[in-house]
Amino acid sequence: MRRDLAAIIRLLATALLALLVFAAPARAEDEIRIQEEIWALPLPLPMFAYLVRPAGDGPFPLVIMNHGVSLNPRDRSFFPLVEFRDAAKWFAKHGYLVVAPVGSGYGAQAIDIPERALFGPFFSKVGKCTNPNFHDAGLAVAQVDLWIIDYLAAEKRIIPKDVIVVGQSAGGWASIALSSANPPQVKAIITFAAGRGGRVGGKPNNNCAPDRLVEATADFGRTSRVPMLWIYIENDTFFGPELSKRMHAAFTSAGGRAEYHLMPPFGDEGHFFIGSPDAIPLWSPLVTNFLDAQK
Repeated sequence: MRRDLAAIIRLLATALLALLVFAAPARAEDEIRIQEEIWALPLPLPMFAYLVRPAGDGPFPLVIMNHGVSLNPRDRSFFPLVEFRDAAKWFAKHGYLVVAPVGSGYGAQAIDIPERALFGPFFSKVGKCTNPNFHDAGLAVAQVDLWIIDYLAAEKRIIPKDVIVVGQSAGGWASIALSSANPPQVKAIITFAAGRGGRVGGKPNNNCAPDRLVEATADFGRTSRVPMLWIYIENDTFFGPELSKRMHAAFTSAGGRAEYHLMPPFGDEGHFFIGSPDAIPLWSPLVTNFLDAQK
């Protein structure tokens, strides 16, 4: 049954790829030639993923890129198939195979019609702000990352112990959660604007139980020992400088290893910094220096 399901998903992915024309010509002779694909991942919870990698057979070091969260089912149904394309291509041009999974409950997988008792497999809710469960929401996505690593390692596509995880917003929070498990395959983690419960009710700088978020960050820090780079932006209205500094202090005081950088304001909303191609010259030197230090 699982093989049949995987085959169906691969056919759907092929059809989707036929509708998407990806061209990635090299800009200079010394650049790595890359190719972009849409994959169907036959995980315990199957999902689509955008994949970009250097041309050739590999195996390659792996980058997993975790996207953010919307609690609105309608917004999740319109979630783009390709997130952070320019950032992903930057990593691919530096020799990495990059996988950006489309989380369950997003895009074509977004089925949530309560009046008909239909609920999609969306597992990133934190509950009410009076008693939010930040821990499990992060750990659920972290488990998907581990499934992806195991699958690609079994396929001999990647170098199993040369894995970097990158996450933005709720995807960054999941990456912090992953660090608490210290998976031996993951040598470094990079987060952009990481957190949960930002902009409650759509209001800027209105966070869901920020004290509880700081406490949960400290909880992850007690066991986390993976080298991390945390990047935040001054004009982020989801997780502003005061909150992100509190999170970092709590995490590192508990024992976690995280290098913190607060970038100057970017555009109208700094929270989506990683999604802009114009931001790459700003964050890439930090990322390059950080990754060089892990060699």
